Amino acid sequence: MKNLKVLFFLLSVFSLQKNLAQVWVPDNADGTYTNPIIHADYSDPDVVRVGDDFYMTASSFNCIPGLPILHSKDLVNWKIVSYALAKQPPFETFNKVQHGNGVWAPSITFHNNEFYIYYPDPDFGIYMIKAKKAEGPWSEPLLVKEGIGLIDPSPLWDDDGKVYLVHAFAGSRAQIKSLIVVCSMNAEGTVANNDQVMVIDGHESEGTIEGPKFYKRNNYYYIFAPAGGVATGWQTILRSKNVFGPYEKKKVLEQGKTAINGPHQGAWVQTQTGEDWFIHFQDKGAYGRIVHLQPMKWEKDWPVMGQDFDKNGIGEPVTTFKKPNVGKKYPIENPATSDEFNEPKLGLQWQWQANSQINWGFPTSLGYLNLFCVTTLKEDQKIFDAPNLLLQKFPAEEFTATAKLTFNTRLNQESTGLIIMGLDYSYLNLKNENGKLYLNQRTGTFDEKVAETATKPVLIANNTIYLRVTIKKGGICSFFYSADDKKYQPIGSDFLAKEGKWIGAKVGLFALSEKVTNDSGNVAVDWFRITK
Repeated sequence: MKNLKVLFFLLSVFSLQKNLAQVWVPDNADGTYTNPIIHADYSDPDVVRVGDDFYMTASSFNCIPGLPILHSKDLVNWKIVSYALAKQPPFETFNKVQHGNGVWAPSITFHNNEFYIYYPDPDFGIYMIKAKKAEGPWSEPLLVKEGIGLIDPSPLWDDDGKVYLVHAFAGSRAQIKSLIVVCSMNAEGTVANNDQVMVIDGHESEGTIEGPKFYKRNNYYYIFAPAGGVATGWQTILRSKNVFGPYEKKKVLEQGKTAINGPHQGAWVQTQTGEDWFIHFQDKGAYGRIVHLQPMKWEKDWPVMGQDFDKNGIGEPVTTFKKPNVGKKYPIENPATSDEFNEPKLGLQWQWQANSQINWGFPTSLGYLNLFCVTTLKEDQKIFDAPNLLLQKFPAEEFTATAKLTFNTRLNQESTGLIIMGLDYSYLNLKNENGKLYLNQRTGTFDEKVAETATKPVLIANNTIYLRVTIKKGGICSFFYSADDKKYQPIGSDFLAKEGKWIGAKVGLFALSEKVTNDSGNVAVDWFRITK
């Protein structure tokens, strides 16, 4: 009987792990893949190959740690391996929530046996960090070109030893936009000179041209640049025999009659077997900018992306296609989502809304995550501006998130719960009201100011509770709670998830207090599971 119980336990664990791993799987296990390769908000992706390994980074805005580093062996199966930016400078700015600010579209390259990431902060300028290994440690950010509204940098180390940088402009800061410029850099790539030359003015036919990536092939300089807007745009290619131009241009990827809107902004990467591929994003509203992979080839020194379904000479995104040939087959992997908190470190799927502080919480060696009910908000602020929200990206179109919490409250008005975060947000709020625990749904909307509504609180008998949210197609969120993880009661009303400021909606946890104390209450998070 004992052996039978062990067998049932092992089968249940295997079933749980299998379920957790299958929220979104692009690898069809038959030599093909289905887009998107990552159904999560890794916006403005850039990719570099080093040997048999591919590394991706993406915009992270105000989410910390920033500049995620993902790894793949085949361009289809990806996992998070590190972050390049542990804290975001200037610290006095990013210790507070800066919705939509911070790290915009970065580029990742490999030069002289080192990884380089150039990233823009539109309010300060262009930074560079580097590392011997993609997993880190990464250097401290170095401001290589100061300026308001400088965005989307990409370096090029030329054959003759000269170094160049291409970048664009954010109209919201620079008061100019739809322009791309090239400037020179010093040999070390640590100083970008103010000798910029405009290589395209996109106002006439390439509106909102930005996000450039710099390459060289067959003595041509190439600038891959998206145009037409985040949700509605296309991919434009510029080429010239002279680094400062003049450049010819060609549209090479568009939505056409497919369901993939705005296919653009990403990376050209070549496999070790000589195949060419293009990784880009698709803006999917509350789900963020999800990642697609397109086949690519060269014709007459122009890249051809996707497939030309309507025969107009411009490629369109594929849905299912043969996987890249990388010389071997590799197992299925997906970016982490669930966390059992059994390791003495926080899973790489988690990010805060600002630079983290030591008293917000930390993993333990006891099998749970400890979050403290500290006062990070003023009385007139809402949870929208709480820096200590611990969040992760939506990992699929449909999924369920469940958390087991034990609330060890010490003070009146301490609270904890489960949140869906965006410009509109909704959360389950478990609160200490004069020694008793009450649960309700609170929903906020953002329109210059934040306004919140709340349902009638429900008395909760135990301090251990299971909170759940199910997300259905279109971002429809339904909330539930349970005392035993078996019978779940619905609470509140359905909520339509909404994207944040330049990012997708996120799901996660919080612990807050309205009072200052010398010994805060805490919530022990036993586990957080993403399932179908």
